Amino acid sequence: MMGRAHLESLRRIAPLAWPVLVGQLAVLAFSTIDTVLVARYSAVDLAALAVGSAIYITVFVGLMGVVLAISPIVGRLFGAGQLREAGAQLHQTLWLCLGLMGLGSLILLLPEPFLAVSQASPEVEAKVRHYLIALAASLPATLFFTAFRGFNVAVSRPKAVMALQVGGLLLKLPLSFLLIQGFALGPWQVPALGAFGCGLATAIAMWAQAAIAFAWMRRDPFYEPFGLRRGGLQAPHWPDIRALLKLGVPMGGSILIEVTGFTFMAIFIARLGATPVAGHQLAVNLISLMFMLPLALANATGTLVAQSVGAHDPAGARRLGWHGLEIGLAVSFLIGALVFFAREAVLGLYTSDPVILGAALPLLLWVWLFHVADAGQTLAAFVLRAHHIATAPMVIYALAIWGVGLGGGYWLAFGNSPAVPAEFQGARGFWSAATAGLVLAALGLSAFLAWVHRQEEREQAAGALSSTLKSQQEG
Repeated sequence: MMGRAHLESLRRIAPLAWPVLVGQLAVLAFSTIDTVLVARYSAVDLAALAVGSAIYITVFVGLMGVVLAISPIVGRLFGAGQLREAGAQLHQTLWLCLGLMGLGSLILLLPEPFLAVSQASPEVEAKVRHYLIALAASLPATLFFTAFRGFNVAVSRPKAVMALQVGGLLLKLPLSFLLIQGFALGPWQVPALGAFGCGLATAIAMWAQAAIAFAWMRRDPFYEPFGLRRGGLQAPHWPDIRALLKLGVPMGGSILIEVTGFTFMAIFIARLGATPVAGHQLAVNLISLMFMLPLALANATGTLVAQSVGAHDPAGARRLGWHGLEIGLAVSFLIGALVFFAREAVLGLYTSDPVILGAALPLLLWVWLFHVADAGQTLAAFVLRAHHIATAPMVIYALAIWGVGLGGGYWLAFGNSPAVPAEFQGARGFWSAATAGLVLAALGLSAFLAWVHRQEEREQAAGALSSTLKSQQEG
């Protein structure tokens, strides 16, 4: 049961968290719409969409993590009341986006290493290349909008981001439908584009989002104190860009480790056959949906902690950090329990195939535990980022997710050890190891956060003692 202090923290966290949640669900719906529409169009295009999306996500999430370093940096400046300096960080982040855009677009336009691993047929490979060309065209706008999102969340204005994300979804839906299936407009005939149509619709929606975001900042008086309503792009300031990279590169690395952990888990489970991978896919989709709430709480908590640090309120930062973590764990436990105890009804929303249901049902206990651990590590990581700490968490992620999760899962699934019980073999072996890895990550990050807080308390006590001695000497 939450105490009064927790309720007070929740009252501060919730107004920032719910717009982030709605916006994230809108973004998640982008891929859901494409999957549903392409599945009804062509199996080949669906395969191309699956391969192309995996390649794009792998490239984009790492770049996104680097760009989102703007959030903890701006959050501190905003908390300190240094609004012009906070606005200047957005200018420097846009320069960073330009550099990352070149790197990301090059990888998307030359995806040979990924295609070699996927071993796709020539027909699928050709469609993947076309799809990635469209997404390469969307990447600059997507990175620019990521910078806009990170800035606005950091200054406690997530509703502006949510409105544009929902608007992008409303634009994406009809565009995807028309471009996938083809349409006639008077004398002009637009052919059916399949998977390429998905990418083209995404590019149009993302450029529209970015353009509206730019116009919004130029017109809304809220951005006047930040110096964002007038003038062009400020010149690059290399110390600021280096600071963004110092925090952003390990942030991007951490996110990339998480994503590749899921990606390789799916690749390895695919070796077990079509039925196990189908059950795994249902569990993954559930996890993705459930994860949106703790991710929103983590964004809100990290923002408030960064603002408290900037306002020189270390006690408030510690309190909000721990309360956000505890609230996230409690909410995730309840959501996981609800899904587990209603597992047959929940999975029935996906399929009525008894074979696939039989493969998915045993995974739901692991989904519950996985979700709670995932919430814990996410909240702890965001709070550490608010303290501008990202390298140590990246090392913890690598050891826990790659080492224990993937390595342990591979041994359980394919090691053929007589010491491994049947319930820990096959796909369940991967899920049990991945859950263990996330538990270790959550414990490791939480312990590291506690150490950071102890160091801050010692420094604060030492500073207070020094001030007292100085005042006594002067007296």
